Order: sequence, then structure tokens, then C-alpha cells
Amino acid sequence: MSDLSQIVKAYDVRGTVPDQWDERVAGALGTAFAQLLDAAGEPGQAVLIGHDMRASGPGLAAAFAAGVRAEGRPVIEIGLASTDMVYFASGSLGLPGAMFTASHNPAQYNGIKMCHAGARPVGHDSGLAEVRDRAQALLDKDEPVGEPSAPAERRDLLTEYAAHLRTLVDLADIRPLTVVVDAGNGMGGHTVPSVLGDAVLPALPLRIVPLYFELDGTFPNHEANPLDPANLVDLQRAVVAHGADIGLAFDGDADRCFVVDERGEPVSPSAITALVAARELAKSPGSTVIHNLITSMAVPEIIREHGGEPVVARVGHSFIKSEMARTNAVFGGEHSAHYYFRDFWFADTGMLAAMHTLAALGEQPLPLSTLAAEYERYVASGEINSTVADQAAKVAEVRAAYPEAEVDEMDGLTLRFPDRAWFNLRASNTEPLLRLNVEAPTAERMISLRDDVLARVRR
Repeated sequence: MSDLSQIVKAYDVRGTVPDQWDERVAGALGTAFAQLLDAAGEPGQAVLIGHDMRASGPGLAAAFAAGVRAEGRPVIEIGLASTDMVYFASGSLGLPGAMFTASHNPAQYNGIKMCHAGARPVGHDSGLAEVRDRAQALLDKDEPVGEPSAPAERRDLLTEYAAHLRTLVDLADIRPLTVVVDAGNGMGGHTVPSVLGDAVLPALPLRIVPLYFELDGTFPNHEANPLDPANLVDLQRAVVAHGADIGLAFDGDADRCFVVDERGEPVSPSAITALVAARELAKSPGSTVIHNLITSMAVPEIIREHGGEPVVARVGHSFIKSEMARTNAVFGGEHSAHYYFRDFWFADTGMLAAMHTLAALGEQPLPLSTLAAEYERYVASGEINSTVADQAAKVAEVRAAYPEAEVDEMDGLTLRFPDRAWFNLRASNTEPLLRLNVEAPTAERMISLRDDVLARVRR
């Protein structure tokens, strides 16, 4: 008997195949999703279904589709897709969707990201817990999914997706740029040639140098997780070797994008958040911009300097998206390189963030390292994980050690110091880990604070 509490997380479904879930479970989840849509007042609409390059994707997606169709609801299969391509389809067609991907996780994993019509998220508090409970009840009865009674059709939306993105950022008149793109054998290898190349649309002034564009869910070259510095090494070397202007790295489902400059040095997602925020505020003066709790202090500073209103949100896409919808924010950014856009249905798209970065670089003569320096004002540690037996007790111990700090418990423990140094210590939802992020005005202060906190966490 499958225990869905092990694979249904706060924002999506994620687990190993076939030991944690399989096509039988996928069918039950499809039926449960269709039932959720009926209960949520979205009756009769077709469900869009896409999948990434993992070997288990087509079978799981087909089983999910059968479960949806068994409830009398048609499906539109869009086949190979990036996650933001499914969001595009959901937003442009006004239909709910499901994307089969495990993002950056290793090859044995797969998962589902679901959304309501208009790319509205399905998270724990917006339907996912209900999907879990309905599917669990079906599995506990040990009955097969009913016979599909609604039709299925196949549609290729890649060209429409690429054309839409090009309407949002005009790259036609920028200076010529050499761009190394590491797709990590993930879905960037499917979408980049159409969006940034000339596979389906007129050529842009970009020379694309591809790394690992072959779709391969076994990830033979490196994990498709650019958040790990080890997975950026090939891109960094290639940027320098080709004398490129910029390097882009996408994760497995290509909804996140990481950037390296012409020297092969990473550009922090906070700097990209600030850069894109400035561009979006130039188009929509006075708008709200969302950032999560552990982006750099430079982000809200720069938002205000460009006439915007910064609003902080908890880490996680469902929190960001709900805040964006509540405030009608023009843009949102996270430290994890998720970027959200009002003109993309408040959904996240790494490709659109990449295009904004290319436009900002190509519209002026300076190298990316110089341009990015305008948005990087502090020194950050990056996220550091520590295994602990009792997360709550350790957080309480750390809090007590710094009585002079200002305390914020919006998302984990954030302590801010008079010299503008700060750190955030958050418990993982799924593992016995504490995640530490530290930032300070100088490298010396950051290192000192980082090491002091880590010593307390790990002893």
C-alpha cells in the first residue's frame, strides 16, 4: 500500500520511482486532481499534461491522464515540456495543468507540479492536501482507476511558448552576444533552441554555445542542479574558453536559471532579482516587487531606489505567488533562482529572467561583471546545510546566543544586527537539516558570523 504522505510535499509530488510511487499511484492522483477541480468550481475543463525527459515521465503522465479522463474530463497532452511551458499553456488557454518532473533531483525521482487554470498554484493549502487524501482513499480501496471516458488530444505548444516570451523581452536590437548555455541534459535543451535560437523563430543577435543539450534523464554529465557550485564548473570553464559574454545554467525542468559572468564567476540570484526588478519597474513605475526572506538586503534597497514597493514573503513558490496575486506585484524573485512575472500569470520562468538579463547586458557596452556589481552590495554565504537531531532545540539555542540582535520569525529564525549583518536559520520540511544563510557588509564579518553560527549549530 502506498503512503502518499511520503511523496506529497508542500508544493508538489516528489518521490522515487517505482518504490515510492508508480503508474498506479499516478492514475489515482489524476482522478483525485479531476475531483479537486470539480469541487473547486472548475468543472469540465480539459487538463494540460506535460513531462520532462525522465524515462518514467511518459508512463506516469499517461496513467495520470487516464485517471483524469476516467472522471469524464478531457486532457491535452503537450508532451516534452519545461515547467514554465506548462504554466504558459495553463495561462494562455485558461486551463488547469500538471507537469511531470522532479526538477533538479537525481534520475530515480519523478514528481508532479499541478496548477489551476491561469497557472494558479496547487500547494498544500490550495488543493494539494485534498488531492493527496482523495488519491489515498482510492489506493486504500485497491481498485483500479476507471475506464477513460473523455477524449485526449495532442498539441505542440513550443513555438507559441517561444513567440510569447519574445513579445515580453525584445532582444532583436541588442549588441551581439556569445552565450554559453548549460542545459544539464534537461529541458533547457528542448526550449533554448526555440526561444533564444533560430529553430522556429527569426535569429537573434546571439551566438549560442550549447552544453549538454541532449535530453537524458540519467544526467550523464552532472546533476541538473545549478544551485550546487559543482554543477557550474563546466559552464564556468566554457565561458572563459569561448570568450563568452555570459553563461546560463538551467535546472532539470528549466524553470530556474543561474547566471555566470564573462570571467566565469557566478552572479548571485539576488543580483539578478534586483536587475530584473529595476527593468520591470521602469515599465510599471510604483509597482510592488516580491522577494523572499533570504534574498540580499540590496534587493529591497534597489527596489525602493527605482520607485517600487518591496514586499517580503516566505521561501517557497506558493507563498511568492499568493503574495504576488494579493499585491498585483510586477515581479518576484527568490534566492533559489526562481523568478516570477505578472505578465506571465504570476508564474515562475527561468527563461524570461534569462532574457531580461541578456537584454540588460546587450543594451549597454559594459561586461556583465561590471553591470552585476551595481546590484551586489553585500557578501553572502550561500545556503549551508547542517544535520541536527532536534531542529527546534538548536534554533532556540542559537537565538539565545545573540541577545543584541533584532528577531524575525516569519520563516525560521532571522537575526539582524546593528552593523547590517544578518542570518537566517530554517528547518527543512523533509529532512533533519537546518539551512543557514548569512550576509554582511564585508567578507570578514560574513565569515566571522557564519563560522560562529555554524559552530553553535554543529556542536
